[in-house]
Amino acid sequence: MRRPFLKTAASLALGHACGFARPSMAATSEARDVVVVLDSGEARITLIDRTTHRIVGGFPVGKEPHHLLATPDERAIVVASAVGNELIFLDPGSGRRIGSHAGIDDPYQIGFSPDQRWFVVNCLRLNRVDFYRYGGGSEFHIARRLELGELPSHIAFTADGSKVFISLQGSNQVAAIDIATQSVLWILDVGPAPAGVWLTPRDAVLLVALTGSDRVVAIDWRRRRIVKQIVTGEAAHNFRSAGDGRRVLLSNRIACSISLIDLAALEVVGQIRGLRPGPDDMEVSSDRRWLWTTFRFARSVGVIDLSAGQLVDVIEVGRSPHGLFLRDRAPYYDNLPGPQAGA
Repeated sequence: MRRPFLKTAASLALGHACGFARPSMAATSEARDVVVVLDSGEARITLIDRTTHRIVGGFPVGKEPHHLLATPDERAIVVASAVGNELIFLDPGSGRRIGSHAGIDDPYQIGFSPDQRWFVVNCLRLNRVDFYRYGGGSEFHIARRLELGELPSHIAFTADGSKVFISLQGSNQVAAIDIATQSVLWILDVGPAPAGVWLTPRDAVLLVALTGSDRVVAIDWRRRRIVKQIVTGEAAHNFRSAGDGRRVLLSNRIACSISLIDLAALEVVGQIRGLRPGPDDMEVSSDRRWLWTTFRFARSVGVIDLSAGQLVDVIEVGRSPHGLFLRDRAPYYDNLPGPQAGA
């Protein structure tokens, strides 16, 4: 059910290891531009028409789907079913299911390395990070299961794909891992319940959102030390590029706000307040006008006019909406080339 908030301004089967089967014309013509929302608490996906903001479909999916991202060739969306122990593949245009891959343990957060050779899985329940060699399409080959600290949560890659940073929510730490050898380079104490991790342009600084606090810490990761603390709002949680290479958005779950951080000055330069409880994952439209966000604690998704800094619409969805995906989106990361995607 859609609940208007304010009037808007613009209202596979998998081919085994060979790639994805192409959806039929009927499947892709019903909803050519949908927003995909993962209702984690209901093991369900909701599909929203991007223009009308109306729900146009939905279907059951594996247990606890939390995060999703596009494959490197952008032919499919990968949904991580954490408790279902599988990956589910959707058509990016229609949101329809086109395949699955079983036997992926506890995929909570997932990411493809920039060189497209590796697929990294944070296994939140199992307290480990799994590394798969990626061969394209549905081709994943386990290379190593790396035991780590408690509750590995979010992922950030260096632009050259040589390193990955993992936040450890239960250990209050961040780990740096060498991808080629899948070995830990260092582990650093950063503060309570770290979640989102973000590299600024040219991999200059690593930002870590502290969900157990009201701030982000900026880390000189080469020297392994915190160089600045940025106060944002209570339960600072997850990042998303504003799409301009200069600023990053940061959701504050308990403060019910989204902060805008200047990546050069490492300072908050704007706040979007008065949101529903639990703003979490975010997407930005390609024209950088609209910001979509899930409200994790309010069974809804919000649409924000970035030019005005105001919430303009709320769409009611399922319980505990977490990840979401917008095909026509601004570049996701600030340190990587191209329209990368992830949440």
